Formats: sequence, C-alpha cells, structure tokens
Amino acid sequence: MKSTLKLTLGLTSAMFASTAVSNVAHAEDLTLCWAAWDPANALVELSKDFTKESGIGMKFEFVPWTNYADRFLNELNSKGKLCDLIIGDSQWIGGSAENGHYVKLNDFFDKEKISMDDFVPATVVGYSEWPKNTPNYWALPAMGDVVGWTYRKDWFSKPELQKEFKEKYGWDLAAPTTFDQLKQIAEFFQKREIDGKTVYGASIYTERGSEGITMGAMDVLYSFGFKYENPDKPYEMDGFVNSEKSVKGLEFYKALYDCCTPPGASNSYMGEGVDAFKSGQVAMHMNFAFTWPGLQKDENVGGDKIGYFANPKGPDGDQFAQLGGQGISVVSYSDKQEAALKYIKWFANKDVQAKWWSLGGYSCLNAVVKDPSFPASQPYAQTFLDSMAIVKDFWAEPSYAPLLQASQKRFHDYVVAGQGSAKDALDGLVKDWTEVFQDDGKM
Repeated sequence: MKSTLKLTLGLTSAMFASTAVSNVAHAEDLTLCWAAWDPANALVELSKDFTKESGIGMKFEFVPWTNYADRFLNELNSKGKLCDLIIGDSQWIGGSAENGHYVKLNDFFDKEKISMDDFVPATVVGYSEWPKNTPNYWALPAMGDVVGWTYRKDWFSKPELQKEFKEKYGWDLAAPTTFDQLKQIAEFFQKREIDGKTVYGASIYTERGSEGITMGAMDVLYSFGFKYENPDKPYEMDGFVNSEKSVKGLEFYKALYDCCTPPGASNSYMGEGVDAFKSGQVAMHMNFAFTWPGLQKDENVGGDKIGYFANPKGPDGDQFAQLGGQGISVVSYSDKQEAALKYIKWFANKDVQAKWWSLGGYSCLNAVVKDPSFPASQPYAQTFLDSMAIVKDFWAEPSYAPLLQASQKRFHDYVVAGQGSAKDALDGLVKDWTEVFQDDGKM
C-alpha cells in the first residue's frame, strides 16, 4: 500500500534507476518495474534462476518510492512499453483493471493450474482482485506486507524498569496487546533516561505528502471500529467513517502523537521511523514489515535487542492492521506478454517462493507461510503471520488518489496541526469522499 511514498530508509542499496541480470540485451529480455528498496535487490538475485531455466534475460526498472507512483502510473496511462511486468501497489488494481493497463490472468491461471486458493486470502483480495471479493484476477500476490511494530526488548527486560512499571500500572512490562497498554508503555518511556540518553515512547506515522498519516491513523481506527462504508449499502459512509468509535480512534491517535513521540515527528513515515528506532531514540516503532529484516540485522538495535508485535486490539477487542504489499502483473501494452507470463508461472512455484522468503522477500504462498518450520525461520516470522491474518486495506477504487489526498489532509490537519476536532475531521472526510464518488457516478 505504498503509493507516492517518502522513503529514505538508509536500509537499501537499491536506489538505482535500472539494472539487469544480464549485461547483454536480447529481443526476449523482460523489463520488470518496481520500487527501489531491499526487496527489489532480493528479486534481482532470485530472478537469476529464471534466466538460467528459461534463457530469458531480465532487466529491472526500479524507481525510488518518492517517484514510484508518478513514474509508473504515468507510464501506464500513456500506454508505454517500458514495463513488461510491474509490481504495482495494492490500490492500483481498480484503476489498472478498469483502464485496461493489466492483462486479466484468469485464463492463464486456469491453464497453468495456478489457484488463488494457494495464496494467503488477504493478499488475493488486496493485490489481485477487482472488483474486490470477485474471482477476477489481475495480479499474482508477490510481496506480502503489513503495518506492525518493533520494540526495544532489551529496555523492556531491564529489572529496574520492570519493577517500576509494574508498581505504576499493575501489569508486567511486555509487548502490548491493546492500544491502552501501548499508550501506557509509550508514556512510561517518554523522556526517560536510558543508558545516559533521553528516549521517547513511540515513532508513529504522521507524514503529510503521500500516504503516511493515513496508513498510521487507519491502523488505530480499524481496531476502534471504523468502517469505510455500510456493509449493506456500498458508498454509504455517513455513520461509519465518522461513527463514535471512529472518532475515539482518531482522538487516540492524536493523543499518542501529543504525548509520546520524539521531537521533530510532525512529518514522519517509514524512513524517519527506521531512523528513530535505529538511533535508539524510541522504545516502540510503527512500520511496515519489509523493514524488519534490516532492523533485525542492525548491530545496534537488532539481534536480541529487538522484538516484534502485531497491531494491538481496540477497546472492544477488535484487531486489524493496515495492509501493505503488492502483486505482480503483466502489462497489457507489452509486446512480450508470453514471456512475461512464463515469469509469472515460474514465480508462483513453491520452491521459488521459499527462496524468495529466504532472500528477504515476503512470500504470500500458503505452502511457504503455513509450513511448520516458517514461524521459527526468522524472529519476526510469527508476527508477520499474525499481522497478515488481521489486515484491512484502504480504498482500491480507480479514484483512490483523491480519496487518499483527502484523508491525508483531514488527518494531518487534526492530529499534527491541531485544527478542529476528530469529529470535524471525519465529517469532513465523509464530505470529501462523497464528492469523489458522486463525480465517479457511484452515488
């Protein structure tokens, strides 16, 4: 779910415009388009096996997240032939399907006996289907991702802090399971001195320019009871987007921002969150799961010092997390669709998917993630599984961009700038989204 993101992680060496497995370009070479980040490096390595098996060379066009959506959506809208394969964001599916950018894959899946039942259900709905919850497939689930949390397990385990926390709050200091617990922990660590350094409670998403604060706020709102629409009447949003539960969720997110974030956290997203955690600034850190392999390997905060937990429960016990990740699609304007489909078939193979996970990608194949050995394969594997079981996603409508722009403005104006109330923000969001869907002829 990363659209026009600000990603300056310092995690990745993938900040290049393009690369190739083979130095020699051939007529049958395929170009795969994606974002420039660590999983892209893993895919380059993985794809060497495809070239060995098929004789088809692979070239890659990787664009930094800051330019990812603009670059590739412009390419698709202009019917360009740069990309034969594209790993597009989850919310591109609606527009790409309705505008004819992607090849519909149903017949191919049937022919090659590729079943969507073999993939994690949430990733099929999130990355492949349009309309949602119908058996119409435009992508193969490629990169599972979800918002979760890391925490400083070494700080949590300090006996003196455990004692003080238990005396103050009456429960053992550990990874929180509810948002109330999370806020208590964040308050406990805020401006505390640890190892001679002042630390803070939590890093959360507040970024205004692309999608950051929406991804963060929704992580809380979902678990507080927010719904995008009336389950029985599509696009009826009043009383659901701005319900009392939704209001309380947004109020909580602002309270967490006000009480417990580090200095300079008014425009923070993935890169800033990673920096805050790696520099030892915060006790807890909200971020997408793709950041976890790099953090686990970090000499200063990784290894035994880091722990992971899924997005906590809300007041009524509801528990959801914001879906990230992408599917891989064949671009309808490509002259090499047959070769591109060969890549899709190869990528869907169990052995390939297992290697994808081992290299740092996040497989969506049940045979990989449900293997008995999977939870122990990485320290964060179980949290990834737990998180993917509770995901929800933002609108995947063709008009998702103005829908997202509206939520970015409404949430940032309230949470960070302190303008109006949570009810005002959500009432305004209903108004904004209603106008978008009216313009689309859906209301």
